[in-house]
Formats: sequence, C-alpha cells, structure tokens
Amino acid sequence: MAALHRHNFANQPTSEKVDDGLVLMDAYMTAIVRCAPPKNKPNRTEIEKCRRYWSKEVEMLPNLRVVLALGRVAFDTYVQLLKSKKVETTGLHFGHASFFKLPSPYPALCASYHPSRQNTQTGKLTVKMFDEVFQEIRLYLAE
Repeated sequence: MAALHRHNFANQPTSEKVDDGLVLMDAYMTAIVRCAPPKNKPNRTEIEKCRRYWSKEVEMLPNLRVVLALGRVAFDTYVQLLKSKKVETTGLHFGHASFFKLPSPYPALCASYHPSRQNTQTGKLTVKMFDEVFQEIRLYLAE
C-alpha cells in the first residue's frame, strides 16, 4: 500500500481492514490464488482452480493498460493466460522490473519480485526497487 500511495495509486499508505477508507485510483488488485496454500507455495491444481475467478476479473476491466505481476507465480500464470488467447509470448521472461508491451488489445505486462516478508526482509526487494517498478508504470501510463 505504501508504494501504491507514493505513486498516487492509493489515497493512503496503509490498509488494515475493509472499511478503513482505502481508495485505489487507476489500480485494481486481484490474486492468482484465493487461498493460503501449504508453505505459501501454490501448486498447479490450486492455480487452475482459481484461474476462472481472476481471469474473469481481468476481462471485466476494459480500460486495463498494465498488469503488474507480483512474483514469478503471478507472472507465469498470466503468461499462460496470454498463451491460451494465442498471444505470442516468446521473450516474456520473469525478471524484476521487466516490462513488456504487448499487442493491442492486451495490456502491457510488468514484473516485480513479490513484496513478501521473505523478499523485503532479506533485501531481495527494496523500497527503491519497488518504487522503480511503479515509476516505470507511471511513465508508461503517461504516454
């Protein structure tokens, strides 16, 4: 939330509960997996069970311009969705801050390490690195 707030995608830097006043602006969040899987590592079956929910949400966003995949699982799963729609995905490889412009009508795809405690507490993902991802998205949206 703090990163969303710093880059004007949210009206406040934290969100503790459903009715705490958080408003997202030009942003929408969904999850690849809707449950907490064992060891927080979803398997293919769990991803496939949830696919119809998040893919429908994406379809219901006609003005969607960028998908930010938080983590490799989200990135790879979204790439699989693109493949199922016959979008050329050669060259789409996960890497922090990678940004891919896709053919119309598909939104651009941006990747980031997941902002989990494991990644942030070990320094794999820093505030500066996460901010750079949002800066790139803002630049793209301004085009």
